[in-house]
Order: sequence, then structure tokens, then C-alpha cells
Amino acid sequence: MRARVRFGDVPLFRSRRFADLIERQLDLYANDHADALRGIAAARDASRRASADDDPEQFGDYQDQIDWAAEDLTGLRDTYATTLERDAEAAYRKAFAKAAGRRFPELAPAIRADRAAEEDLGL
Repeated sequence: MRARVRFGDVPLFRSRRFADLIERQLDLYANDHADALRGIAAARDASRRASADDDPEQFGDYQDQIDWAAEDLTGLRDTYATTLERDAEAAYRKAFAKAAGRRFPELAPAIRADRAAEEDLGL
């Protein structure tokens, strides 16, 4: 059985401490950035269809869109993370990276790279 902590009458399970918050944040991101996410899918498809001569340019466009989207997503995360105490911030960042990678698999490598850089900095 998982250990749980109660705040008032609302039980919070440690492994899901930020799950609802992150889910809402990712929903908002998906709604606010729907055009960008569709653009990523279109760029991916164009990159896959490109000839060998066009491929580096098409892939570069695709990667740029992924990087921009991941930057926006991690910006959302960072804005909230700064409101937390150090231990809670680390747990939130880790949970966010995991959930965002599952929700937006194309952004997962960029999110993981950002998370690894944060861990190197002790965040």
C-alpha cells in the first residue's frame, strides 16, 4: 500500500502529487498550441516524404518546430516550478517531464534533454 498524506479531507498520494495539476497544464498547452502541434505533425510528414536532397532542410524545419514547442512547454513548467520549495520543485519537474513526454512523444527527446541539463544544475 502506498503511503499517503492528508491535507484537510483530500488525500494526496505521493506518486500523484502533481498529476492533476500537470494534466491540466498539459491540456491548456495542447489547446493553446494546437496549431503548433499540428505544424509539427505536418513538418514530420514533409520530412518523411522529402527526397534525399531536400531531407536536411525538411528535417531542420521539423526539429526547429520541436525545439520551439518544447521551449514553450518547459517555460510553462518553469513558471510554476519557481513557486515551489526546493524539494517540491524537483519532484514537480521530474513528474512534469515524465507526463509531458508521454503526452507529447515527439517533444519527449527535447524535454528529456532539458531535464538532464536541469539535473546537472541540481534542479
